[in-house]
Amino acid sequence: MPQSALLSVNNLTASVDEKTILHAVNLSVNAGETHVLMGPNGAGKSTMGHVIMGDPVYTVNDGSITFDGADITELSCDKRSRAGLFLSFQAPVEIPGVPLSSFLRATIAGRPGLEMKGKEFRRRVKELAAQLDMDTAYLNRELGVGFSGGEKKKVEMLQLLLLQPKLAILDETDSGLDVDALSVVSRGMDAYRTSCDGSLVIITHNTRILEHLEVDRVHVMVGGRIVREDDASLIPWIDEHGFESFEREAADAAADAR
Repeated sequence: MPQSALLSVNNLTASVDEKTILHAVNLSVNAGETHVLMGPNGAGKSTMGHVIMGDPVYTVNDGSITFDGADITELSCDKRSRAGLFLSFQAPVEIPGVPLSSFLRATIAGRPGLEMKGKEFRRRVKELAAQLDMDTAYLNRELGVGFSGGEKKKVEMLQLLLLQPKLAILDETDSGLDVDALSVVSRGMDAYRTSCDGSLVIITHNTRILEHLEVDRVHVMVGGRIVREDDASLIPWIDEHGFESFEREAADAAADAR
């Protein structure tokens, strides 16, 4: 892996409940790049994002994760977050009793460069909400409670722009979104790239959300292994042909290995 890489995943093998999900995965993302991780359902894409973020549900059996020059393989997810990693969830959780504004205020507490007094914080959050076509009345509602799928994704984009992480992993951010919500999410990703010069790893099996993004590398995952890596020209090919050929190749390789 190049020394300049912001994120280096090296020979990563991970499991859940003693079942191996990821098999010797390698991934390298440089600062300012946008990478896409694609593959059929059940390929291990979401697991990859959660393992990079340090989700304790998963066990790293082998390999390492290096971020911004430091080995974070053993770090807890909160420390990875403070180091500059961000993960948006495929299904954002609801937290009754916690107003969205209070949650957002807590997420930036103690983070260097993000300290804001009350008035400045409220102004900044309202600016970002307007940028995402989000009614500021949502800031007083309980986090995620009663929110539609599109509204939950808008909240995650709001967190992304507020936190300004060095690298954001977006897990199926386009899942279940209508055209308008998809447009807002795409706008949020573009704003993150331009205003924060951040890196993106977009996990998806759908090419719609990629139409207006400048993508540097595409990685195809099948059966917990990255089986193909190429530039953005791979996206329209997948859009036309799907993942069947990759699945057949992976099955043939597995049969030969036995």
